[in-house]
Amino acid sequence: MSAALTSFEPATGELLWQGTASDVATEVARACAAWPRWAAQPIAYRIETLRRFVNVVRANEEALADLIARETGKPLWDARTEVTAVMNKVDISVAAFSERTGQRRLEAAMGARQSVRHKPHGVMAVLGPYNFPAHLPNGHIVPALLAGNAVVFKPSEKTPAVGEMLVRLYHEAGVPEDAVRLVLGGPDEGKALAAHPDVGGILFTGSAQTGIAINRQFAANPGKILALEMGGNNPIVAWDTADVPSAATLIVQSAFLSSGQRCTAASRLIVKDELADTLVGEVKKLADRLIVDHPHADPAPYMGPVIDNQAADQLTESFLYLMSNGGKPIKHMVRTTKGLPFVTPAIIDVTAMAERPDIELFGPLLQVVRVPDFESAIREANNTRYGLSAALIGGSPEQYNQFWANIRAGIVNWNRPTNGASSSAPFGGVGISGNHRPSAYYAADYCAYPVVSVEIEQPRASIGVGLKDIDTSTMGD
Repeated sequence: MSAALTSFEPATGELLWQGTASDVATEVARACAAWPRWAAQPIAYRIETLRRFVNVVRANEEALADLIARETGKPLWDARTEVTAVMNKVDISVAAFSERTGQRRLEAAMGARQSVRHKPHGVMAVLGPYNFPAHLPNGHIVPALLAGNAVVFKPSEKTPAVGEMLVRLYHEAGVPEDAVRLVLGGPDEGKALAAHPDVGGILFTGSAQTGIAINRQFAANPGKILALEMGGNNPIVAWDTADVPSAATLIVQSAFLSSGQRCTAASRLIVKDELADTLVGEVKKLADRLIVDHPHADPAPYMGPVIDNQAADQLTESFLYLMSNGGKPIKHMVRTTKGLPFVTPAIIDVTAMAERPDIELFGPLLQVVRVPDFESAIREANNTRYGLSAALIGGSPEQYNQFWANIRAGIVNWNRPTNGASSSAPFGGVGISGNHRPSAYYAADYCAYPVVSVEIEQPRASIGVGLKDIDTSTMGD
């Protein structure tokens, strides 16, 4: 008997969705049977089908945004931006497919032609996160389908309702039902899907712990492609700037947008000593004004709850740990509603901590580190195993060039938030943030593999050296 599954609204605690766990083997088998037919369709057909998907999403735009807001707790305006990103992904993926995996023809010797074309991997497993339950898996699924793969998608067990609706919209648009399959369930179903021998690739977004486990599991199986996006412990460095209010705004956006539940959110503010009191004071004043409320509240909140009480408990415990190990609270993290995962944005100065934990604190918790000079700022920014996103606020063009050249991150911004990544650019990190397979515009790279062919219509060949002479004495008249 399949296990019962439930999803509750973080902001209210009310039951939102019920379902049952999927049979992984059945779903993979259906995708395996479907993908050759889907791959054989002309690329123009696959493009047209996915453009119909955009129209279907547009027709359901408000319903999808409302569901995302209810299931994740993010403000409705934030959920609407996610739905817009889902729709924009198709045209971006079409352009990327043409540019990065398009067909090339070159001249070869003896009048032959040389072709470079790309083939799909087959069945791709997409393991989605809860913070962007539509946009991030869609960022894998659309390019995978364009390339001719079939997809088996397992949404986070914390956001199954959005995953179910997303798959239904693909099917309504005309993507064959067996070309996109849905697996519902928890970690056991995720492990079974990743380990299935008929899955040719795993496209994962989630924690470093899980991503590293996947990487280790398939170390002896290089035939299975892995694209791993595993979060960050992201630094935002604040240096000399005359516009302190704008700098504070960029820091608040980096640390507290989506309740800090973005893999590109700033976890560490590294600030010049002489600037620290003024700037951190401005950041606190702005953070004090942020409205934390349910997704549909009026006035609109800047932040909703975090995903669940377990996440809220971990964040408050992390704040207490930092405080009891040398951290100096600037703005306390407070649970505002009993029994629900609402937390206020928190700021703590950890400069005096002997050992600062190098972990991803997935929520609105900003650590401040004061440094005496720019070289120290860069060293502190790089003092992490992660390497997803980093930003410099203020500073001179020369300092930004130094920052860009020396920082270890896949996204490096200047006077923009750490979470200002675009879907029309590559998205990925180094260290334990990723495995050098960036997504977004570069997703085309891991959804198909290049095949080179040298081709000529008639066989033509000769061997010019290394042959014995023909012995004519044994030949008849």
